[in-house]
Amino acid sequence: MSFLRDLRKRAAARPAHIVLSEGHDPRIVAGALAALDAGMGPITLVGPEGEITARLSDAGAQNREGLRIQDPETSDLTETYAALYSELRKHKAVSPEIAAAQARDPMIFSALMVRNGDADGTVGGAVTTSSETIRAALTMIGKAPDAALVSSFFLMILPDSHLSGRTAMVFGDCGMVVDPDQDELAAIAVQSAASCAQLLGDPPAVALLSFSTKGSARHASVTKVTGALDILRAEHPHLPVDGELQFDAAFVPEIGASKAPLSTVAGKANVFIFPDLNSGNIGYKIAQRIGGCDAIGPVLQGLNSPANDLSRGCTAADVTNMIAVTTLQAAK
Repeated sequence: MSFLRDLRKRAAARPAHIVLSEGHDPRIVAGALAALDAGMGPITLVGPEGEITARLSDAGAQNREGLRIQDPETSDLTETYAALYSELRKHKAVSPEIAAAQARDPMIFSALMVRNGDADGTVGGAVTTSSETIRAALTMIGKAPDAALVSSFFLMILPDSHLSGRTAMVFGDCGMVVDPDQDELAAIAVQSAASCAQLLGDPPAVALLSFSTKGSARHASVTKVTGALDILRAEHPHLPVDGELQFDAAFVPEIGASKAPLSTVAGKANVFIFPDLNSGNIGYKIAQRIGGCDAIGPVLQGLNSPANDLSRGCTAADVTNMIAVTTLQAAK
């Protein structure tokens, strides 16, 4: 897809050091090598050095420039990270033995590399669960001081020459916040709008989605969406946002003009905020499996530094694309 080629080029133009916590996995190795081929890097693979070296040997990529290996069992950084872990978890009164063991966990080690400034962002989740990946990010990297919460989005890339004329969209939150209230919904919208500008390179137009458009139905779940709109208009008056909008009214210009003729967002949205995780998760998977969209995510937003989650069913190309996304996030 042309958008993905452009995404990788933009990432290569703004290099960042990305650390991959499952460096022994063949998909991770292949994705990292493709990212280096595209001009991104440097990249660090974390895990058992012998296994990683064997994977690189199989790929004919020993001593590849821009590629580094860190084995937490032997790294001279592990002792430093154990002390950092103890400091971050001192409210839990962890023992030195537990801190040392945790610092040798590749997921924790990678997050601590970012926390300590030894890398700019981290990617994991090809082997470990989303909950493990996100927990490491939350506890080791932490929420940004100015963020109301940590949320997620999917970068949805449409097939080339899509009838809509669009190339990509942001769907949030489809992977993390289960049932946001109106304040959280507004915060997710603000974060997703910033992610749109950062990754799509386009001004955001934010649609707050519902099963209702402009009062066509009345329900508490609709009121939550309109409450979020009131918050956004009061606190972010320059953000192009509207709601409540059904998806077709937000996406299709003709339907938007018919259902919400006074809206400046209807029919033009590129950021779609779902009212809860049920609708968001279902929606992105329908777009992916029936609509043919390429879904990159969940991409986390609201952290101190970038940390992102892969699907355990990911491909090497998915890894490369997530490296590109994380690189662009790190360039903020």
